[in-house]
Amino acid sequence: MPVTTLDPKTALIVIDLQKGIAAMAPIGEVVAKSRALADAFRARGLPVVLVNVAGGAPGRTEQPRPGGPFPDGWTDLVPELDQQPDDILVTKMSWGAFATTDLEARLKALGVTQVVITGVATGTGVEATARQAYEQGFNVTLAIDAMSDMRPEAHDYSVTRVFPRLGETGATQDILDLLARAA
Repeated sequence: MPVTTLDPKTALIVIDLQKGIAAMAPIGEVVAKSRALADAFRARGLPVVLVNVAGGAPGRTEQPRPGGPFPDGWTDLVPELDQQPDDILVTKMSWGAFATTDLEARLKALGVTQVVITGVATGTGVEATARQAYEQGFNVTLAIDAMSDMRPEAHDYSVTRVFPRLGETGATQDILDLLARAA
Protein backbone atom coordinates (compact mmCIF):
# COMPACT_ATOMS: atom_id res chain seq x y z
CA MET A 1 0.00 0.00 0.00
CA PRO A 2 1.52 3.38 -0.91
CA VAL A 3 1.90 6.15 1.61
CA THR A 4 -1.47 7.89 1.84
CA THR A 5 -1.16 10.25 4.79
CA LEU A 6 0.97 11.37 7.68
CA ASP A 7 -0.58 11.99 11.09
CA PRO A 8 -0.17 15.52 12.48
CA LYS A 9 2.27 14.18 15.08
CA THR A 10 4.60 11.88 13.15
CA ALA A 11 8.17 11.10 14.20
CA LEU A 12 11.10 10.04 12.04
CA ILE A 13 13.14 7.10 13.36
CA VAL A 14 16.58 6.61 11.77
CA ILE A 15 18.10 3.21 12.56
CA ASP A 16 21.82 2.48 13.04
CA LEU A 17 23.39 5.02 10.69
CA GLN A 18 26.60 5.00 12.66
CA LYS A 19 30.28 5.05 11.82
CA GLY A 20 30.98 1.38 12.54
CA ILE A 21 28.25 0.19 10.23
CA ALA A 22 29.07 2.77 7.57
CA ALA A 23 32.60 1.37 7.50
CA MET A 24 31.24 -2.09 6.65
CA ALA A 25 28.70 -1.25 3.93
CA PRO A 26 28.02 1.42 1.32
CA ILE A 27 25.12 3.35 2.87
CA GLY A 28 25.68 6.81 1.39
CA GLU A 29 22.32 6.95 -0.40
CA VAL A 30 20.49 5.74 2.72
CA VAL A 31 22.22 8.45 4.75
CA ALA A 32 21.40 11.16 2.18
CA LYS A 33 17.71 10.24 2.01
CA SER A 34 17.48 9.91 5.79
CA ARG A 35 19.09 13.35 6.12
CA ALA A 36 16.57 14.86 3.69
CA LEU A 37 13.74 13.44 5.77
CA ALA A 38 15.36 14.57 9.03
CA ASP A 39 15.75 18.11 7.70
CA ALA A 40 12.08 18.18 6.62
CA PHE A 41 10.85 16.81 9.95
CA ARG A 42 12.99 19.29 11.90
CA ALA A 43 11.77 22.20 9.76
CA ARG A 44 8.20 21.30 10.75
CA GLY A 45 8.97 20.84 14.43
CA LEU A 46 8.38 17.08 14.25
CA PRO A 47 10.48 14.68 16.33
CA VAL A 48 13.58 13.08 14.85
CA VAL A 49 14.86 9.97 16.61
CA LEU A 50 18.44 8.91 15.87
CA VAL A 51 19.13 5.34 16.95
CA ASN A 52 22.49 3.62 17.33
CA VAL A 53 23.27 0.10 18.44
CA ALA A 54 25.86 -0.52 21.14
CA GLY A 55 25.41 -4.21 21.86
CA GLY A 56 23.17 -7.18 21.45
CA ALA A 57 20.64 -9.19 23.36
CA PRO A 58 22.36 -11.66 25.67
CA GLY A 59 20.72 -14.90 24.53
CA ARG A 60 22.50 -17.79 22.82
CA THR A 61 22.50 -17.94 19.03
CA GLU A 62 23.72 -20.45 16.48
CA GLN A 63 25.72 -17.80 14.66
CA PRO A 64 28.70 -16.41 16.54
CA ARG A 65 28.63 -12.73 17.39
CA PRO A 66 31.62 -10.46 17.73
CA GLY A 67 32.82 -10.33 21.30
CA GLY A 68 34.35 -7.56 23.33
CA PRO A 69 33.76 -3.83 23.21
CA PHE A 70 33.28 -1.93 19.99
CA PRO A 71 36.24 0.07 18.68
CA ASP A 72 36.33 3.78 19.54
CA GLY A 73 33.82 5.72 17.45
CA TRP A 74 31.95 2.62 16.24
CA THR A 75 28.63 3.73 17.77
CA ASP A 76 28.98 7.40 16.78
CA LEU A 77 26.29 8.57 14.37
CA VAL A 78 27.53 9.51 10.92
CA PRO A 79 28.07 13.28 10.85
CA GLU A 80 26.04 13.61 7.63
CA LEU A 81 22.87 13.19 9.73
CA ASP A 82 23.65 16.60 11.27
CA GLN A 83 22.41 15.63 14.74
CA GLN A 84 20.63 18.56 16.38
CA PRO A 85 20.15 19.31 20.11
CA ASP A 86 16.40 18.63 19.90
CA ASP A 87 16.85 15.21 18.25
CA ILE A 88 16.07 12.22 20.43
CA LEU A 89 19.08 9.91 20.71
CA VAL A 90 18.34 6.28 21.51
CA THR A 91 21.04 3.68 22.12
CA LYS A 92 19.70 0.16 21.80
CA MET A 93 21.04 -3.21 22.84
CA SER A 94 18.79 -5.27 20.58
CA TRP A 95 17.63 -5.28 16.98
CA GLY A 96 14.58 -3.08 17.53
CA ALA A 97 14.60 0.45 18.93
CA PHE A 98 11.67 -0.10 21.31
CA ALA A 99 12.48 -3.35 23.15
CA THR A 100 15.34 -2.24 25.39
CA THR A 101 14.71 1.52 25.52
CA ASP A 102 12.19 4.09 26.69
CA LEU A 103 11.39 5.15 23.11
CA GLU A 104 7.69 4.24 23.27
CA ALA A 105 7.12 6.33 26.40
CA ARG A 106 9.07 9.26 25.00
CA LEU A 107 7.13 9.31 21.72
CA LYS A 108 3.74 8.87 23.39
CA ALA A 109 4.58 11.71 25.82
CA LEU A 110 5.03 13.91 22.74
CA GLY A 111 1.67 12.79 21.32
CA VAL A 112 3.24 10.89 18.43
CA THR A 113 0.82 8.51 16.67
CA GLN A 114 2.85 7.64 13.58
CA VAL A 115 6.48 6.82 12.81
CA VAL A 116 8.45 6.92 9.56
CA ILE A 117 11.39 4.52 9.65
CA THR A 118 14.66 4.53 7.68
CA GLY A 119 18.12 3.01 8.14
CA VAL A 120 20.00 -0.26 8.21
CA ALA A 121 19.71 -3.17 8.12
CA THR A 122 16.33 -3.65 6.49
CA GLY A 123 15.87 -7.26 7.63
CA THR A 124 17.04 -6.75 11.21
CA GLY A 125 17.13 -3.29 12.83
CA VAL A 126 14.58 -1.64 10.56
CA GLU A 127 12.17 -4.58 10.49
CA ALA A 128 12.41 -5.22 14.25
CA THR A 129 11.73 -1.54 14.96
CA ALA A 130 8.78 -1.51 12.55
CA ARG A 131 7.30 -4.63 14.16
CA GLN A 132 7.71 -3.18 17.65
CA ALA A 133 6.21 0.19 16.63
CA TYR A 134 3.22 -1.57 15.08
CA GLU A 135 2.77 -3.70 18.22
CA GLN A 136 2.83 -0.53 20.37
CA GLY A 137 -0.01 0.98 18.35
CA PHE A 138 1.85 3.44 16.15
CA ASN A 139 0.93 3.89 12.50
CA VAL A 140 4.03 2.80 10.61
CA THR A 141 5.46 4.16 7.36
CA LEU A 142 8.64 2.78 5.81
CA ALA A 143 10.79 4.81 3.41
CA ILE A 144 11.96 1.84 1.38
CA ASP A 145 14.53 3.76 -0.66
CA ALA A 146 16.10 5.07 2.57
CA MET A 147 17.07 1.64 3.87
CA SER A 148 19.49 -1.08 2.91
CA ASP A 149 20.71 -4.50 3.91
CA MET A 150 23.98 -6.28 3.09
CA ARG A 151 21.76 -9.27 2.30
CA PRO A 152 19.65 -8.25 -0.73
CA GLU A 153 17.29 -11.19 -0.22
CA ALA A 154 16.54 -10.01 3.34
CA HIS A 155 15.82 -6.48 2.10
CA ASP A 156 13.53 -7.77 -0.64
CA TYR A 157 11.66 -10.10 1.71
CA SER A 158 11.06 -7.37 4.30
CA VAL A 159 9.92 -4.85 1.69
CA THR A 160 7.60 -7.20 -0.22
CA ARG A 161 6.33 -9.59 2.46
CA VAL A 162 6.63 -8.02 5.92
CA PHE A 163 6.32 -4.26 5.61
CA PRO A 164 2.95 -4.22 3.81
CA ARG A 165 1.53 -6.09 6.83
CA LEU A 166 2.91 -3.51 9.28
CA GLY A 167 2.08 -0.24 7.57
CA GLU A 168 2.54 1.76 4.43
CA THR A 169 5.62 1.87 2.24
CA GLY A 170 6.83 4.52 -0.12
CA ALA A 171 9.74 6.49 -1.44
CA THR A 172 11.43 9.32 0.40
CA GLN A 173 10.05 11.82 -2.09
CA ASP A 174 6.48 10.61 -1.46
CA ILE A 175 6.95 11.29 2.25
CA LEU A 176 8.59 14.67 1.60
CA ASP A 177 5.64 15.60 -0.64
CA LEU A 178 3.15 14.68 2.11
CA LEU A 179 5.13 16.77 4.61
CA ALA A 180 5.14 19.74 2.22
CA ARG A 181 1.38 19.51 1.68
CA ALA A 182 0.76 19.40 5.44
CA ALA A 183 2.71 22.61 6.07
